[in-house]
Amino acid sequence: MKHKLISAMLCMTLATSCVDMDIAPKNIVTSESLLSNESGMDIYMARLYSNMPWEDFKYLSQWGLNFNGWLNAIGIDGTGEAMNRDGICRAFTGEDNAYWGKAFELLRDANYLIENLPKYQGSYAEITYNHYLGEAYYVRATVFYAMARRFGGIPLVTKVIQYPGDGNLEVPRASEEETWNQVLADYDKAIELMMPGSPKSGYSNKYVALAFKSEAMLYAGSVAKYNETVTGRLTGLGAKTGVRVIGFDESRWQEASKKYFTEAYKAASEVIKSGVYSLYKKKWAANDPEAQYQNMVDMFSDLSNNPENIYVKEYAYPTSTHAYDSYNLPLTFKAPLNCGVCPTADFVELFDGFDRYPDGTLKVTTGNSSTEGNYVMYDSPMDYYKNAEPRLRAYVIFPGDMFKGKEIEIYAGVYTGSTPIKPLLSDYSYGSATTKYNHLSAYKEKPKTLYLSPKSEDQQEIVTLPDGSTMKAAGQNGPFYEDGGSAMTGLLARKWLNPDPAFVPREGNSAQPFILMRYAEVLLNAAEAAVELSLAGVSSPDDTDMLSVATKAINDIRERAGARLLTSSLAGTIDSRDIVRKERRKELAFEHKTKWDLRRWRVNHYEGRDGFWGEQRDKDRFSNTTRYRFRGIYPFYSTETGKWFFDVCFNYTTAGDKDFGYTPLDYYFSIPGGEVSKSPVIDQQPNR
Repeated sequence: MKHKLISAMLCMTLATSCVDMDIAPKNIVTSESLLSNESGMDIYMARLYSNMPWEDFKYLSQWGLNFNGWLNAIGIDGTGEAMNRDGICRAFTGEDNAYWGKAFELLRDANYLIENLPKYQGSYAEITYNHYLGEAYYVRATVFYAMARRFGGIPLVTKVIQYPGDGNLEVPRASEEETWNQVLADYDKAIELMMPGSPKSGYSNKYVALAFKSEAMLYAGSVAKYNETVTGRLTGLGAKTGVRVIGFDESRWQEASKKYFTEAYKAASEVIKSGVYSLYKKKWAANDPEAQYQNMVDMFSDLSNNPENIYVKEYAYPTSTHAYDSYNLPLTFKAPLNCGVCPTADFVELFDGFDRYPDGTLKVTTGNSSTEGNYVMYDSPMDYYKNAEPRLRAYVIFPGDMFKGKEIEIYAGVYTGSTPIKPLLSDYSYGSATTKYNHLSAYKEKPKTLYLSPKSEDQQEIVTLPDGSTMKAAGQNGPFYEDGGSAMTGLLARKWLNPDPAFVPREGNSAQPFILMRYAEVLLNAAEAAVELSLAGVSSPDDTDMLSVATKAINDIRERAGARLLTSSLAGTIDSRDIVRKERRKELAFEHKTKWDLRRWRVNHYEGRDGFWGEQRDKDRFSNTTRYRFRGIYPFYSTETGKWFFDVCFNYTTAGDKDFGYTPLDYYFSIPGGEVSKSPVIDQQPNR
């Protein structure tokens, strides 16, 4: 919504005409003045959209929907995408600011519009009136969806509760199944009423609603199905009402999961068949990794006829800005804070273009494991990444890569010992994560052969090279082993950063857009729903060949990404399901999507963690019962050879001290305690 509308909305409050007065005061905005004309509706819609539960640059998973963007970072919530130095880097088990009170405020506004706009129907053309009404249902569906994936069954407030007029002001939590059915019904009503194209900038439309419906129904189908895979079944009744507030009845979950996956597929398929959207490929060229990389960099900032964007949260300097750059740029650029999103080696392992050990991990030595053989040597750090997927390079800043016209220097230390070089550590397992490089005799004893920087850039050790020249012990961006404010995993995030060298990264100075829904996700939704329906033995709901649609969707995304294409068609198998999940993990990384995917797949807790990466990995490699960790990938310079080698481990910087905890109870957030204690009908989650 344009900023001027939001500003106007903030200066006004919605009220009915005053009691016991013949003439309403001129400073009161009446229902009629807002709902009877399009200018008033612009203000009303601005009110709705400014309070939507969007997860963009103003959202931080640890704090919840505060709409402020302080310390904003994405992918640091136990997903494995990235690490962060601060306490906000923790598993997504709840939000400090629960999405409850704000949700009901927005529901009231949506319900008010649904109930009162019909009084002014004659003021609008039929198509316009229907669209405004559809927007209200769309808002209500989106709020219910945001609550459902956090809490399960919620109070389904579908009318304006009048105080003190209504005798009963309390609405108990509905069952989880009833909640998802309401989400479905509201999205369907919105789709029925809305225009196929947004009537004004910032508004939604039929295809926006279809896209979000496909996402919501994919979540619902996953919960109905995969709650059953949690030991003991993840379901329970409320203590006050006896309603099944989380999970599905044993006799209902299969039918429900099929229903929701069917609705997800139908919605995504309708968007695909419309031809309104397509993958962004303005600079893409076949067999040209550089063009493919640049194409994926550009697509997140290009708003000019971008065919992939379905719904975008726009910003405009200086009236509407965020602070993503000022917290997440490399240390090179001296932003107020730096290096807030540091991608992991585990994340890199999802992508094509790297040599692997037999167990699938990144290969850095000549042996068959990280403790065998000698380090492989490279002329430059970028040589290690030379065959990486262009998509990965568009998302991650590699050591030695160029960004904003500067080479981004990242390396962990300098090794002056003889060659060939054996692995620095004797144990790279989860259990060794607290043993860091500065514990090694090569660093502590004399003659010293391993140089590291103890704290930060201004306390660098200086190493004299064989030719008499000198170099710092660690790169300009670190990592520094006692300072998490650097490239603590050996990598930095590129996605979403402003690439303009002239841009000044002050706090609240950024204005790049955030894409809340794009066509690639719709393709992934269709593919996943298709495989899930095939696994369940359900035929196509719209006569399309579901598995052909799924295969084409994955290959179209992979082709654009510069990844290897599938060599055979997807099928109704677990392997095909995992192929789609892994592709989703790669494509939608750092978009506030993965944390929800991991929750709906029920793969965060230890027993289900084999599927955490969208592929079968040995969970004991990175986890131990409820706790799990992620690794960094660190370049070192060898003075004897003038070449570089890499080490992949848990334990260089404070990254080694960051671990995450998750149990099955965490798949549902707690209802705010104050709401439970003051209400005779609001149930807390079972077993809490």
